[in-house]
Amino acid sequence: MTDAAEVFAEHRPLLFSVAYEILGGVADAEDVLQESYLRWRDVDLGTVGNPRAYLARIVTRQALNALRSAARRREEYVGPWLPEPLEAPSGDGPAEHVLTGEAVTTAMLLVLESLTPTERAVFVLREVFDFGYPEIAEAVGKSEATVRQTAHRAREHVRARRPREVVAPSQAQTAAESFLIAASTGDIRTLMELLAPDVVYFGDGGGVVSAARRPVTGAERVARLMVGFLRKSADMGELGLKFGVYNGMPSMVVSFDGVLDQVTSIEVQDGLISAVYTVRNPAKLAHVR
Repeated sequence: MTDAAEVFAEHRPLLFSVAYEILGGVADAEDVLQESYLRWRDVDLGTVGNPRAYLARIVTRQALNALRSAARRREEYVGPWLPEPLEAPSGDGPAEHVLTGEAVTTAMLLVLESLTPTERAVFVLREVFDFGYPEIAEAVGKSEATVRQTAHRAREHVRARRPREVVAPSQAQTAAESFLIAASTGDIRTLMELLAPDVVYFGDGGGVVSAARRPVTGAERVARLMVGFLRKSADMGELGLKFGVYNGMPSMVVSFDGVLDQVTSIEVQDGLISAVYTVRNPAKLAHVR
């Protein structure tokens, strides 16, 4: 392995995390890393004083290019757009990313979608990864003074829209399992006891597979939606379920006859399920194991 490859591999979990936070997509983040490595490979390492900052600059610029190119596609996206499910590091072998806590939650990534590309990059580098303002200025091609103003504006924007604190997956697991049991048995009363009155369901099918075209709100509507889906699933083949943690939330990986169908994640706040996120778009499930 060359020196350039070794340095890149050392920082890869961080670089992937930066790209994913800016783009919200695993496949897009991987594409950015491939392009970034090709650029890094041509750099004279003897001129690089801080490889972490230098690599983050390359990745940020490539991610911003990709985000701007994707803007039109997201405007034309059919139904709710959700980030690609990102599994928590397993602990077996090298970590694939370094994202934990609020930063990786679907709710926060949806808030970041409301920022401009530059605001999003600045916020991610400063608030999530604690880069200095001079380093961020280099990464986004702005003056340090402009970056400080952008960071302040982005923080205020996120603070105004930031979701309430989401409990840790370990604490939310019981609610998620109870939710699944109640939905699979058609127990709407128990479901409604588990759901917050203002719970929201988001389904992302991308216009490729069936999914709710608009968010569904309210405990009774969400409860009936989930029960209805599981009743229909009886005709879709043998149901397979695997529990995991995706985007910082307890999640169910659902398959039929061994074919992956969806990843459904449960957000819990104040002891009740506040949001349900279902990703069914096959393009967003390609990396799910």
